[in-house]
Amino acid sequence: MNRKVTLRLEDGTEFHGTSFGYEKPVAGEVVFNTAMMGYPESLTDPSYAGQLMTLTFPLVGNYGVPPFTFEENGLPTFMESEKIHVRAIIVSDYSREFSHWNGVETLADWLKREKVPGITGIDTRQLTKVLREHGVMMGKILFDDMPDEVPEADYAGVNFVDQVSCREVIKYNEGADKKVVLVDCGVKANILRCLIRRGVEVIRVPWNYDFNELEFDGLFLANGPGDPETCEVTVQNIRRFLANPVVRPCMGICMGNQLLSKAAGARIYKLKYGHRSHNQPVRKVGTETCFITSQNHGYAVDSSSLPADWEPMFVNMNDGSNEGVRHKKNPWFSAQFHPEACSGPVDTEFMFDDFVKLL
Repeated sequence: MNRKVTLRLEDGTEFHGTSFGYEKPVAGEVVFNTAMMGYPESLTDPSYAGQLMTLTFPLVGNYGVPPFTFEENGLPTFMESEKIHVRAIIVSDYSREFSHWNGVETLADWLKREKVPGITGIDTRQLTKVLREHGVMMGKILFDDMPDEVPEADYAGVNFVDQVSCREVIKYNEGADKKVVLVDCGVKANILRCLIRRGVEVIRVPWNYDFNELEFDGLFLANGPGDPETCEVTVQNIRRFLANPVVRPCMGICMGNQLLSKAAGARIYKLKYGHRSHNQPVRKVGTETCFITSQNHGYAVDSSSLPADWEPMFVNMNDGSNEGVRHKKNPWFSAQFHPEACSGPVDTEFMFDDFVKLL
C-alpha cells in the first residue's frame, strides 16, 4: 500500500501525494526541472546534492532505468556519477510499468536501493508556479503516519562541493601528449568522457587541491553543487593560475564559470529560481547565433561586475543573465550551461574542441 506523504514548503504551502521510493522523511531546497526526459542523468548529477528535484514533465518512469555498469576507466556507462545525489524526486504521475531497450529496472526499485524518497500525485505545475513566484524554497517531505519525524533542512552555507568531490588525484588517458588538470567540484561523467574522447590526459583533482604545482597544458573547471562562496580555496588556486606569467588555456562549465569569474574579480548572486532544463536559449555575445542548452544552476555571474579585461561570452535569452565569460586577450573562457549535455541538446559540444585546440 502506498503511504501518504506531504510536501511542506517553508512558507507553509502543502502538497499531498503518495510515496513510491524509499520511505523516510527528508528536507532540502525544492527546485524544478522542465526537461522532458533524462531523469537517470539528472538524479546522478552531483550538482543536485541537497535538493528535492521536481520534474514538471507529467509522466516519469516510463522508460525505466539503464544498467549501472562501469567502463574500463572507472566511469559509469550511462549515469553521470556513481550514485543518486538528489535528496528526493517529486513527480506528477509515476509510471510503474516501463518499456525501453536499455531499461533493466523500475525507477522505484532504484530509488529504494539507494535510499532516496520519491513522491507522486503532486500537482507539479502548481508547485512550479509557487516556486517561480516566490523563488526556490526549503521544503520537507513528511509521512502522514509519522507526524513526529520532522527532518531539519539545510542548504545555505553548506559546502556540498566538499561532499561530492573526489578525495584523491585520478588520471585518465595516462601518457597522452597533452595534460589537462580538471578541478572536480562535482564533475559530471560526460565532461570527463568528452575530454577523454579528444585524446588528452585528464588529471582529476579534488576541489581544494593546489594544482599549480603540477605539470599540465590546460586547466578545466568543472560543475558542482551549492554556493560558490564555499569554494574560496579553489578561487585562490585559480587566481594563482591566472597570475602565472606562463599563460595556459582554461575552460569552465557551470560552477566553473562562477569560480573563474570570481577569481577574476566578479560578483556572484543567487537566481530567484535557477535554470534547470534542456531548453534554455543562449546567444553568443556579438553575434545573432543562438544555441539551445542544457542547464542546472541556481547562481549566476553579475556581468556588470566583470573587470575591464573580461567580457560576457554568452547571455540567456529568457532573463538576460550571464551564460559565460571570456578574457579579452588570454585563452580563458567558460559556459554557465552544459556543453556536454547528458542529458539534453549537444549543440555546444564544440566548446570542448575549441579548448583542446588551444592546448
